[in-house]
Amino acid sequence: MEFPFDINQLFTERVSILDQTLVAGRKSAGRPDLQAHIATVIDELGRASAKAQQLTAPITSASKLQSQRHQLYLLKDGERNGGRGVVVGFLKVGYKKLFLLDRQGVHVEAEPLCVLDFYIAENLQRHGYGLELFDFVLQHKNLEPVLMAYDRPSPKLLSFLAKHYCLTQSVPQVNNFVVFEGFFLNREGSPSSPLTDQGMYSFFCPTEKGSPKKAGRRDQTLLYNGERSGTSGAEGSSLAICSSSLPPAVGILPVLALPQCGILPQQGAPSSRPNVCPWGQQGPEPTVPSRRALQGKTQQFPQ
Repeated sequence: MEFPFDINQLFTERVSILDQTLVAGRKSAGRPDLQAHIATVIDELGRASAKAQQLTAPITSASKLQSQRHQLYLLKDGERNGGRGVVVGFLKVGYKKLFLLDRQGVHVEAEPLCVLDFYIAENLQRHGYGLELFDFVLQHKNLEPVLMAYDRPSPKLLSFLAKHYCLTQSVPQVNNFVVFEGFFLNREGSPSSPLTDQGMYSFFCPTEKGSPKKAGRRDQTLLYNGERSGTSGAEGSSLAICSSSLPPAVGILPVLALPQCGILPQQGAPSSRPNVCPWGQQGPEPTVPSRRALQGKTQQFPQ
């Protein structure tokens, strides 16, 4: 999305984080002229997102951002438009207190980080920008996507989450928010699972190049049926599956010394990562109604 002013002057970083102040870096601080341009960009993005979602009015604007405690992550491509830069899209998030139902129908009160609006310019979709922006937010918030809630996600966003983060099995809710299998794990009153441990998720699901989940990943060794399957990471502890009676990725046991497992790893063994999702088996992509009658806070296709 192009503008008649220099985008690189407004947004010095590839991804800028905006809040109530509408300040993007030191340059725009105390500069009403630059902040006016930033407001113009946000308003235009909000209108484009609403149009793409067939909403009657934008749910993202500069005035709304100033009155709410939300954060807007704005992605630019500084090399386009003759070096003046273009705005690629944005992702708006915020914490909301929600009353949710787990799989057993138990009411759970939570205040997760919610995806409120997600838009990538139509002419820039399918270039990896959406994944880059989403991964940036995950890294900045130090959070996994399964622990987030999604406000009225569009079918394209659901497909995006299934493709890149293995989120396919949602837990039905009575409100407009969508949460996935794994959201309630390790929460009070819910079953505990080591799969919620930060830094493990990217090992079980394929991680794209440049994903923030690569940072700080722990060494992990999977042992399937008495064979060493693969390793990953740099620093930290190891994880092992030592049971030969269970199928791959059924469970995770505490780390045991290799002699206790009766297995000695082979030096130079080829590394491989099983295509297994930690929050459930891959299945048909989830669907939602294609048209929303009410004005909502949905997300446009973030590919």
